[in-house]
Amino acid sequence: MRTLIENATCVLPDGTRTASVLIDNGKIEAIDPSDAGAVDARIDGSGHVLIPGVIDDQVHFRDPGLTHKEDLHTGSLACAKGGVTTFFEMPNTNPATITKEELEKKYELAAGKSVVNFGFYIGATPDNVKELQQVDQAPGIKIFIGSSTGNLLVDEQAALERIFAETTLPICAHCEDETTVRDNQKRIGGGTEFSDHSRIRNVEAAVVATRRAIDLAHRHQHRFHVLHVSTAAELPLIKDHQNLISAEVCPHHLLFNTDDYARLGSLVQMNPSIKSAEDNAALWEALLDGTVQVIATDHAPHTLEEKDQPYPKSPSGLPAVENSLALMLDRVNQGLCTLEQVVHWMCEAPARVWDVVDKGAIKTGFDADLVLIDMNKEQTIRNEDQLTKCGWTPWDGVKLTGWPVMTWVGGQLVYNDGKVNPDLRGQAARFDHSRGGYWNYSL
Repeated sequence: MRTLIENATCVLPDGTRTASVLIDNGKIEAIDPSDAGAVDARIDGSGHVLIPGVIDDQVHFRDPGLTHKEDLHTGSLACAKGGVTTFFEMPNTNPATITKEELEKKYELAAGKSVVNFGFYIGATPDNVKELQQVDQAPGIKIFIGSSTGNLLVDEQAALERIFAETTLPICAHCEDETTVRDNQKRIGGGTEFSDHSRIRNVEAAVVATRRAIDLAHRHQHRFHVLHVSTAAELPLIKDHQNLISAEVCPHHLLFNTDDYARLGSLVQMNPSIKSAEDNAALWEALLDGTVQVIATDHAPHTLEEKDQPYPKSPSGLPAVENSLALMLDRVNQGLCTLEQVVHWMCEAPARVWDVVDKGAIKTGFDADLVLIDMNKEQTIRNEDQLTKCGWTPWDGVKLTGWPVMTWVGGQLVYNDGKVNPDLRGQAARFDHSRGGYWNYSL
């Protein structure tokens, strides 16, 4: 499919300007071609913005094992609608992705189901270092330094030392100290209110685990990415080691705080928990000053029936992939950040952190993963409009200005005029870990 997107405001690596982009054979063939030749489709981008496709490096699509909440097809439909052209999925599925064989099965499953591009982390356990050593085509290794399902919890120091010392893939971690969490549970009697969740999974739990992981990364000189930073107190730890450490924040930790439990209850129950308004402000400043480089969703759907259970039976997690880009575009329209910053946080930075080949920028020769945006479009988020299988969002009723209107994946128009083409299929992302991550190369 040969497509010419004409006269859009393009966010390019060297600046934002009006340009035309020629797509052919799934690649960006040229920017401002002198002669595009015959094309199959000609898109008038006048009055719209063209950006690289969003790379969401942290999702939970529940496939296999818990597909009543989400699966790779429905999750990818939500991605396409939201301008997410590539996702990386976490290993805590059933069965868990903790062997090379299970990782390969995930890729095979996604190839038949996902309308956008995909990648899968391999999960660390206390005793699977040999499996971790055999994998190269994955964004990295995921460690749960804090409660998780099955045998994915890695809390013993000796096991963590082996993982950091004896593997080469980049490592990321869920950082909440298990001992601190359990002590807090005992102290408040297990908790009965949703707000107790932030008292149990408190600032100390996050800081203790993040400090521990960064110490491991520093001593072993192992690239490390701090997932879903939720507290102001973690930021100095991250900033002190920025030649080795990268970090990300999620929309819910930027936009929700403990005051929202009264209104939303379990719908904003997350791990790590939401924190204070002061933490919101500090995380936003950390994005703006570069301490935190990436925005990702930690999309983790549960059914409303599951969420409606009393605390602590209610599960943690919320869906976000189809609204994350629009939430940030709305902040651009409010003057809180620039469009170029959003593209850096959601497109370029994750490509650099995880050494993704040919993605994250509008650049000749790169994959034609692109999103056309109407910065003036106003639309209200509604539960009934969500494509995620769980069918709800904590932002139900929120009006945003600035929305994706077209999404291309590998040059294929997968989302247009409010509709996703469910028959298209994305491809496995490719990684070149010799690049050395965020601090060692630019797109």
